[in-house]
Amino acid sequence: MSSYQDEEDGAAFDGQAGSFPKEFGYGTFEGDQDSQTVDHKPRILLMGLRRSGKSSIQKVVFHKMSPNETLFLESTNKIVKDDINNSSFVQFQIWDFPGQIDFFDTCFDFDTIFGGCGALVFVIDAQDDYIEALNKLNLFVTKAFKVNPNIKFEVFIHKVDGLGDDSKMECQRDIHQRAMDDLSDSGYDQQIHLSFHLTSIYDHSIFEAFSKVVQKLITQLPALENLLNILNTNSAIEKSFLFDVVSKIYIATDSTPVDMQSYELCCDMIDVVIDLSSIYGVKEEFELAAFDEQSSSLIKLNNGTVLYLREVNKFLALVCILREDNFDHKGLIDYNFLCFRNAIQQVFELRNKNQSPVTNSSAVGSPVVNGSNLIGENLSPTSGGGDNENNIPSRLD
Repeated sequence: MSSYQDEEDGAAFDGQAGSFPKEFGYGTFEGDQDSQTVDHKPRILLMGLRRSGKSSIQKVVFHKMSPNETLFLESTNKIVKDDINNSSFVQFQIWDFPGQIDFFDTCFDFDTIFGGCGALVFVIDAQDDYIEALNKLNLFVTKAFKVNPNIKFEVFIHKVDGLGDDSKMECQRDIHQRAMDDLSDSGYDQQIHLSFHLTSIYDHSIFEAFSKVVQKLITQLPALENLLNILNTNSAIEKSFLFDVVSKIYIATDSTPVDMQSYELCCDMIDVVIDLSSIYGVKEEFELAAFDEQSSSLIKLNNGTVLYLREVNKFLALVCILREDNFDHKGLIDYNFLCFRNAIQQVFELRNKNQSPVTNSSAVGSPVVNGSNLIGENLSPTSGGGDNENNIPSRLD
C-alpha cells in the first residue's frame, strides 16, 4: 500500500499557536531513551470515518492548534505517525489513519499495525449518521483483538458541542447499545471491553478523554496515584493532578473522583503559567521555554479555594486544589512536595532500570508496584517531625 509511510512533517505544525507559546512543544528529556527504542513505544491508533475529527483531535491536544484553525485542515490521505516524546511517563506514538483505509487490501499488515498497539481510539461523529461508523468499529476492534488481545479500545463520541445535554446522553446510550449488540453478534461481547467518551475540541472534554487513554498505557500509574494520595493526606490537599504541561492531559490523579470544573481550572492555570513564563521568565541558553524547577503559581479563588502549581520536571507539573485555611502551613506543603518530587524521580530511575538490558535488582528503597500499593521504605509518612528527609511528614494541625 503506497500510502503506508511516515509523514516527515507529521509531528510538526507551522500554523499559529493557540494559548501556548508556539515554541513550547515536545523536545528531549534528560531521561529519554535513545532513538533505537522509538519503535518499541506503545502506539495509539486514531481511526474513524472521513471527516470524523481524528486529525483535529491530534492537532489540538498535542500541537496546540486553535480549534477554529482545524476547520482548514485537509483530509488525511495516508497514515501519519506522530512521536510524542517528553517525560519518562509520556512516551508513545500516535498513528492517524485515513478514513478510507481498506482493511481488505492485501498489502495491509495486521500484525505490524496492531502488534505493538497500546490503544485503539475510534472516533465517531455524533452529528452524522453513525451506522456505517459502528460497522467499521466492530470490524476494526475484532480484527485488532485477534492480533493483540491486550489493546485498550476507546470510543470517542465526538463533536458533541452541537448537541444538548439530553441529546448527548441519548446519543451515547444509542451508540453504546448498538456497539455492544454488534460485538455480541460477533461473539466478542465477553472478551472485548469498549470505553466511551463524549468529546469536543471546543472544551476540555477531549483533554480529559485523552488523559484516560494515556493513563492506561502508563504501567507506573498505581505508584503515581499512591504517591498523590500520600501527599494529599499529609498536606490537607483536596485534589491533585500530575499534568503534562504541553498537552494539558493529566497522567495521574489521586483516588478521589475527578470534577470536570476543577480540571478545567487547573488547565487554565497551566496556560497562565506558561504564558507568563514565556513573557517574563529568564530563559537559559538553548532553552525554548522558561519553565524550570523554580516555576510555581498560586491562585486564590473567591470561594476560599486555592490552586497551587509546582514544577516536577521539564514537562510535568503538580497542580493542587485545597482550602485557603489549609494553606497556612505552606512551608510544610512545600516540604512534602519536595519529597514527592524525589519519589517521582525514583520511579523514573526504576523505570529506566527495568527497560535497560541489565536490570539492577539490588536497588533498595526504590518504589515498586505491588498491586495498588507502593513499596518503598523511604516513602512512608511519619507521624513525627519528619527527621528523615525522604519521609513525608503528616500535616500540622
